[in-house]
Amino acid sequence: MTHIEGAQVGPATQTPFDASERRAWAGRAAAYAAGFGRLCAYTVPRLLDAAGVTAGIRLLDAGTGTGAAAVAALDRGAEVVAVDAEPDMVRAAAAAAPEAAVRLAALPQLPFPDGAFDATVGNFVLNHVGRPRAALAELRRVTRPGGRIALTIWAAPPAPGQALLGRAVRAAGVPRPPDVPALAPEDDFPRTAEGFAELLRAAGGLGGVRCSALSWGHRTTVEEWWRGPAAGVATIGRVVTSQGPVVTERIRRHVVALAEEFAEPGGRRPGQLVLPHTALLAVGRVAER
Repeated sequence: MTHIEGAQVGPATQTPFDASERRAWAGRAAAYAAGFGRLCAYTVPRLLDAAGVTAGIRLLDAGTGTGAAAVAALDRGAEVVAVDAEPDMVRAAAAAAPEAAVRLAALPQLPFPDGAFDATVGNFVLNHVGRPRAALAELRRVTRPGGRIALTIWAAPPAPGQALLGRAVRAAGVPRPPDVPALAPEDDFPRTAEGFAELLRAAGGLGGVRCSALSWGHRTTVEEWWRGPAAGVATIGRVVTSQGPVVTERIRRHVVALAEEFAEPGGRRPGQLVLPHTALLAVGRVAER
């Protein structure tokens, strides 16, 4: 049975970055699932392993998106609660994971009591919040003492495949629109293994923190890789579509040209690419009281 519950996403906790993220993802669950969603799903098995997700575990999947981690956790026999800040993502996740309890909620304010979950995961969710430290503190609050928190983010500098779209935007001479703010400097942190681990350590109340890099070649096509940005998905999509169809087409031509260096030799489909990506996976255990 599918459970979809609403929760007030408090505007008082939103930064300009959070508001921009809401605009970037609004109504784009299907476009995300068809492209970037496949990419982001790669880290899910390792994420669940790090969190110790097994049968009977009560798990929170924060920033579930279209539900890849929730589905995988259900397959392991976990009891899953999933949240996302975007209603379209909530609907998609509920359809993909009908045995999960899926709710509309945004970090850093979750509608759960202290210690409600045995483990918490967030697959790239910290890339999309304006106050990562506050978000991490909230995840720690809702995870029981002794429970694990496992999170992924994209590494910086980005791997070559991840940088492809940004390179095309720069080659086309397209600036970042003023209504697409970057994370405030005081809220940012180094997107390195040590920087991510230190973020968890500095949160307090987390022990045994460790962080590792996950690298892989994402197989896609030029057409599929372009589909998400052209539909306005994520921050890069807002940049790509910010100046109208003529400029969007100019960026697309640069994507096609730059993608040639990632062509898979002997690829089975025209335009087959292998795009190198690197993510960081960090895990910590909530201290016993």
